[in-house]
Amino acid sequence: MTLSLPLALIQVLQVLTTLLAAPGLSGFIAKVEARLQGRRGPRVLQPYFDLAKMFRKETLAPEGATWVFLAAPVVAMACYLTVPMLIPVLTAYPLPLGYMGDILGGGFILALASFLVAVAAAETGSPYAQLGSSRSKTFAAITEPVILFVVFAVALITATDLPYALAETVRSASQIVRPAHLLASGALFMVILYETSRIPVETHTGTNEFGMIETARAFEHSGPFYALLTWGSAMKQLILYTILINVFVAPWGLATTQQVGAVLLAIAAFLGKACVVGVVVAVIDDSFAKLRLFKITEFVAGAFLLAVVGVFTVYLGGG
Repeated sequence: MTLSLPLALIQVLQVLTTLLAAPGLSGFIAKVEARLQGRRGPRVLQPYFDLAKMFRKETLAPEGATWVFLAAPVVAMACYLTVPMLIPVLTAYPLPLGYMGDILGGGFILALASFLVAVAAAETGSPYAQLGSSRSKTFAAITEPVILFVVFAVALITATDLPYALAETVRSASQIVRPAHLLASGALFMVILYETSRIPVETHTGTNEFGMIETARAFEHSGPFYALLTWGSAMKQLILYTILINVFVAPWGLATTQQVGAVLLAIAAFLGKACVVGVVVAVIDDSFAKLRLFKITEFVAGAFLLAVVGVFTVYLGGG
């Protein structure tokens, strides 16, 4: 007799898989980048050791910072833990909280986390942290409409914006090769490069303060709160990869039953697909030079135009 898992337990597994695998994915990408550059590179598990070290350190807060400075990393982490409940991480069928929000709702939750981190950076009074906060919100004014247009384009084609229904439509039809879907997926991938601070937008592990966006916002945090920001950033990266692969591009390999074996195979397939996207990102990271700051708007505007063209393509018969 095959053991079946309760739906509630599978939903918890989705969150735990995202939580525990996120630092490992960052370590894997760093390892691949190092190999492409002819270096040995850090261990794949290095991010876990770094997080353990951060959690053991003392927490300090800048003079004059309010409670928002310490609350923001905790609330942002809660946002990142919420999104895996809404999207198909392991299963092809919706889980109890799967219809709690659509893909726009998930985007709003991620935007809320980003906004809170930016507010906490502005609280510090540090010029570098405030620069990162200001830049992130300036470019977000372009990237967030891109997400809206991507969802709008796909919703026009599939008549839904629920992640599980979108994935089912892609699996059951030739949706993935249609021009509108390809344009929307390309726009989403460009946004993912920006949101995860990858070249050509930003050097993910760089130390040039004047070019930082994502990493600058956490400059003044320390100890467990800095660990939460770092872990949350890795989770956001994996969540965006999940939306790309399990909703838009490759929603296959998901569990169709509640059996233990099917769920374990889904975990393996999920990690494998995430690593493939990680390799693509690492190749891009090593193949392009970082854009000058004022050119980033052109990159993000290019993603916006792709999304807009995707919407027009639907109306012109390419959907």
